[in-house]
Amino acid sequence: HVQLVESGGGSVQAGGSLRLSCAAPAYIYSSNCMGWFRQAPGKEREWVSAQRSDGSTRYVGSVKGRFTSSKDTAKNLFYLQMDSLKPEDTGMYYCAAGPVNEYGGCPADKAHYNYWAQGTQVTVS
Repeated sequence: HVQLVESGGGSVQAGGSLRLSCAAPAYIYSSNCMGWFRQAPGKEREWVSAQRSDGSTRYVGSVKGRFTSSKDTAKNLFYLQMDSLKPEDTGMYYCAAGPVNEYGGCPADKAHYNYWAQGTQVTVS
């Protein structure tokens, strides 16, 4: 049973910052795509970012320049630093892992990711 363990999140005022952490087993962390998703109340879960094992990262347009994905290889930790937060960033945030696709990329499609963390709430007021 593979488990991703997520921490961080909380409540902040608009313009503030939060950092989410995601711990994954080493074999998952090193060979897969690590993604972040979020789900606002009453909305579909949406893709936020994805980082390939070589460090290349993509972001959804609404968070570009504000969110930064990074990793600590020694600790098998994966981070999402969120700055300049806006009320529309409010939601449950999930980290996820999945294989690269046939093109070697990390897709935005949540169906592609087969390991998920429990989620953590981010509230921006």
